Amino acid sequence: MKKVILSMLGAAIVFSASATSSFASSVKLESEVDKVVGTPYQWGGTSVAGFDCSGFILYIFDKFNLDLPRTSKTQAQAGTPVDREDLRAGDLVFFNTDGTGVSHAGIYIGNNEFAHSSSSKGVTISKLSDSYYKNRYVTARRVVSQQSYLKMISEP
Repeated sequence: MKKVILSMLGAAIVFSASATSSFASSVKLESEVDKVVGTPYQWGGTSVAGFDCSGFILYIFDKFNLDLPRTSKTQAQAGTPVDREDLRAGDLVFFNTDGTGVSHAGIYIGNNEFAHSSSSKGVTISKLSDSYYKNRYVTARRVVSQQSYLKMISEP
């Protein structure tokens, strides 16, 4: 009986440790995003002095040693397409905000939210379900490998 109880206790400890890791999973990516929330929008910007949408993505992905094309249009051609219902933290989401195709991009961070550099608000977090973005959503792309994804979401 002692062995059964000890086995159950050990399993509970392992389960709770993995639950904690899972909870912290989006914390690393979100932590990098949180550091620059409020940074002003700057067309062509790629630094904490100011970001445009694709420059913001490049800045965050550089923190994880990941390379991407420079513009939102070319980023939207990278990686593989992802259905909206299959999004995971680190996927890129793209929008048509000017009527000419992909013209805005952000990083999905989970819970129907994405981080981006808005021309009116600077770096901010918005919901995909906000009517403005919902009506302008074009596609999503998975641009990181499973290994890189795990680095983005794991504790150091």
